[in-house]
Amino acid sequence: MIEPFLLNAFLASVGLAVLAAPLGCLVVWNRMAYFGEAIAHAGLMGVALSLAFQVDLTLSVLLVALAAAVFVLALSRQRVVPIDSVLGLLHHGALSLGIIATGALSGPSVDLRSYLFGDIYAVVPSDLYWLAGTAVLVLGALVWLWQPLLRIAVHAELAAAEGVPRQRIRAAFIILMALAVAMAIKFVGILLAVAFLIVPAVAARPFATTPERMVVIALAIAVAAVVAGLYGSWTWDLPGGPSIVLAMALAAATSLFWVGARDNG
Repeated sequence: MIEPFLLNAFLASVGLAVLAAPLGCLVVWNRMAYFGEAIAHAGLMGVALSLAFQVDLTLSVLLVALAAAVFVLALSRQRVVPIDSVLGLLHHGALSLGIIATGALSGPSVDLRSYLFGDIYAVVPSDLYWLAGTAVLVLGALVWLWQPLLRIAVHAELAAAEGVPRQRIRAAFIILMALAVAMAIKFVGILLAVAFLIVPAVAARPFATTPERMVVIALAIAVAAVVAGLYGSWTWDLPGGPSIVLAMALAAATSLFWVGARDNG
């Protein structure tokens, strides 16, 4: 019989893969990985808020991730400083502030590693409910926004000329990405959260001929990596989240080496 904590870890990982696969493909197409990293590192402030006010960790991280997304959207409208510099400000500033605040509020008894790298084996049923609700919301919104998002990814200026509200669609996508990143933080930690979005999409890209096919392949790779990572983690007593991400990274490296050998052969 499967232990409940193993089943919870598996369900959480697969659920996160289902949530992340389509978002991750859009992140790769739009070259927005740094947006996700900035939002993820801001999530440490959510940990500090949870410790300070004794509120649910998932809720506090979600709120901070959304606040970070709004901050990025507001500052991206100015034209004085490039957006990558704005993201760098949020990325490093929020991480530094979060580490200081968390250390000051938690005292020596709290190990920051559990927040930075997560603990997939600590998932409880309430976490699965949060994940399911977020996945329904995000995936439902993606179905609605899929075509305009694709048009923006292919040619943003042409999409705008054809009447696609580029700024509003982009804002909605960043908010959806913030929700997904917040969920990933809960399970695999701040430092590995964005890997669930990006790495399966990178692995799938060489084999995809259409956007929808890339999403399906990315999802298949992510689920296979979940199974392999959890098996390796359980067999060799390794951390669960990093083991899953390592399996994803190996799949991506194999995919890129294969396409390189094919193109040079």
